[in-house]
Order: sequence, then C-alpha cells, then structure tokens
Amino acid sequence: MSRSDTVELVYLVCAVCFIVALKGLSSPRGARVGNLVGAFGMVLAVGATFALPGLHRIGLIVVALAVGTAIGLPAARSVKMTAIPQMVAAFNGVGGAAAALVSLAEFDRSSAHAGIGTAAAVLFSTLVGAVSFTGSVVTFAKLQELMTGRPIVLPAQRLINATLGAAVVGLVVWGLAERSVLAAVLLAVVALALGVLFVLPVGGADVPVVISLLNSFTGLAVAATGAVLRTTLLIVAGTLVGASGTLLTRMMSQAMGRPLSNILFGAISATPTTASVSADVGDRAVRTGTVDDVAILLAYARRVVVVPGYGLAVAQAQHTVHELAGMLEARGVEVVYGIHPVAGRMPGHMNVLLAEANVPYEQLREMDDVNPQLPVTDVVLVVGANDVVNPAARDSPGSPIYGMPILNVDEARAVVFLKRSMRPGFAGIDNVLLYDPKTTMLFGDAKETLTALLTAVKNA
Repeated sequence: MSRSDTVELVYLVCAVCFIVALKGLSSPRGARVGNLVGAFGMVLAVGATFALPGLHRIGLIVVALAVGTAIGLPAARSVKMTAIPQMVAAFNGVGGAAAALVSLAEFDRSSAHAGIGTAAAVLFSTLVGAVSFTGSVVTFAKLQELMTGRPIVLPAQRLINATLGAAVVGLVVWGLAERSVLAAVLLAVVALALGVLFVLPVGGADVPVVISLLNSFTGLAVAATGAVLRTTLLIVAGTLVGASGTLLTRMMSQAMGRPLSNILFGAISATPTTASVSADVGDRAVRTGTVDDVAILLAYARRVVVVPGYGLAVAQAQHTVHELAGMLEARGVEVVYGIHPVAGRMPGHMNVLLAEANVPYEQLREMDDVNPQLPVTDVVLVVGANDVVNPAARDSPGSPIYGMPILNVDEARAVVFLKRSMRPGFAGIDNVLLYDPKTTMLFGDAKETLTALLTAVKNA
C-alpha cells in the first residue's frame, strides 16, 4: 500500500469519527464523548496530512498551527458561558474566510489549466465563504452589543441587494467563461458586502438562527474547497457541517414558528407596525414580592418548573438554581427545567449551562413536554428569560415575535420572575406576563436573589 493510500485510509477513519461525533452531540448525555471523538478525528486528520507525499512549506504550516493554537486555546478556555455564542460566530467566520482564501490561492496557481468544475467550486467557495465571514462579524457585533440588536434596514436596500445579486451573477459567468482570477477576487469583494447586508436586517432574537445558517454556509464552502484541492476528507467534513447546520436551522425556524424567509427578510419586506402589546402595558403596575414570600410559595408547592434564560447565564447562577432545586426536592417538591429551543443566544445554550452545574439530564424537559403540564404546575420560576415566555407571541398579531411557540407559563397557578429590571428582552418588546396578577417580581441579580431564596427556603 502506497503512502497516499495509507493517508486516504486514515482520512476514512477520521470521517467516521466526525459522523460518530455528530451522533454524540445530538443528545446531552453523549455530547462530551462526541466532542472528544470529533477532536481526536481532527488531530488524526492534521497528523495524517503531514504524511502526504509532495507536501511543501511544512515550516509555514507548523508556524500557522502554532499561532492558531496560541490564539484558540486560551480563547476557548477563558471565554465566559455568556460569550460562547459570540465565540461560535467568530470561529465560524474565520472558517468561512479560510475556505475562500484557500480556494482563491489555489485558483491563482492553477487557473490556466483549471476545468469548469474547478472554477465553479472556487467561485462557490469564494462567494459562500466571504458571505459567512462578514455575516459572522455582524452577528458577533450584535451579540456582543457593539451595535444595536434591532433590525437595520438601509434606504433602498432592496435595490442595493438586487444590484449586488446581479453583480454576483455577472462575475460568476465571467469567472466560469474565462477562468478569471480577477472575477473571483471581485466576487469575494461583492460577497463581503452581501454578508453585511444579509445580517443587518435580522433582529437580535433571530440571530441564533442566522448563526446556525452561517455555520452551514461555512461547511459548504469548506466542502467546495475540498473539491478544489481534491481532498476527500474536506469534502466529507464540510458536507457534514453543511447538512447538520441546515437541519438545525430548519428545526430552529420551526421552533420559532416562522419560515426562514421571514426571519431573514421580514424586516426588509414588512410594513412598519406598532406592537399592540406596548399600549396594553404602558400604564400598568407590576406586583413585587419579598424573598420570604416566594420561599414559602416554593417550599409548599407540589410541582415547580424552572425556566432558565440568558439572564441566568449572565449571573452565572446555574449552580445556585440547581442547589435550590435540590433543597426543594428534599422537601418533596417535584422540580423540572423547562427548556425552550431558542432560549439563550444559541441552540442548546441552556442545556450546556445546566449541564455545567450537573443538573440531571432527565430533569431537562423540552417545551413540548412541559407545556401540557403547566396548568397543573403550582409555581413557575422564570430566571432571566423573557421572550420565550411572552404571551404576545401567542396572542398579539402586531408583535414582532407573534407566531413563535412559547412556554405557556401564564397557564401555571403562580409565576415568579427573577429580573434585574423591567428592561425588555432581546426582541426589544414588553412582556405582558410581567403585569399578570398571578406574577410576582423579584428584582436584582439572579445569583444573589437565588442565594437569598436558598436561605429563606431552609427557614420556611
């Protein structure tokens, strides 16, 4: 067996590792092992690549690996749980840019004798990779609050988009006909602008869906780059990422009760409206309670549902809420966690957060499992969530989140809201549930409030 055949065999093992990793990542119980298997497959793939015959500039490759490790390892280890979505967006953007640059470099080297298939793969990788890069930069800025999370629609944006779309078509035709490197470079420039315009009109609450979609874009760009380089493993790995990202995007769109086209282009095509919810809550008061009152309510309940949200992540209160749940269970209270599919700022954000606190997997219940039980639930404890429990999504056609499936916590017998203030959630709209007579507000840092509740429940 030749060295090339041996490397291809190792690549096959790596591809199997990636498939097993995706299977493991499909459930919280297998996620850790799946992640390790995927990492092992990637390390094996990188190592096998050094054994390829005719590999040049090994020194530069080693330097690039060292620089990437020096940046990536500390970044991944030091990132806060609240900033993981931003990190995912940043790393995804880098992947898209890398795929586009590698394709352009290979095209520049071999364009004189490139076939139409290679040219098509280069142009596709360049277009999709560049869109993924700048789109990911904008999602990072929105999540990091470096810019507003509200939809931004430029004047005449439809005309601008149409013009750039026509430019893309023209450059692709030119690149295919002439095998032109200049056409590919200009296509990259246009795609960079398209990536920005693609994400700007997306509202903050919809950004997690865009992250998933851009992740699939990067995967497809990598697969196209693999076709340019004639590297089977890149094709397989990119296809797996592209397919899984596409499926996840579709699932998230369904979880939000809206078609993907509405999420991406709703702000451009919609006529401005005023959500009816604002007028309803403008002059209403909320009912605030004390820690002792809520402690008694929780301690003598039969069933409690905890609904975690981004505020829980910000306060790093996952360990405290788990400790409170354990104390309630010791008193005979049934406690489960109601997880909305798009709670937090990325898919699975709450699952990862609670797993970090060693919350048993069987206590994590999906929205569809929790909702039927809410009418017989004594208390719902909402910790830092807002939009995913907002009845406006169900009852107010004028609301920007109308149609998004929610946790129907207003059907429970009592609701306790832990919030820092009356500031709206990521969607930027009021929550009528805060003004419901059955809702009790506890204002303050979630971790401090939960710690106080722990002491009060002990004495209840």
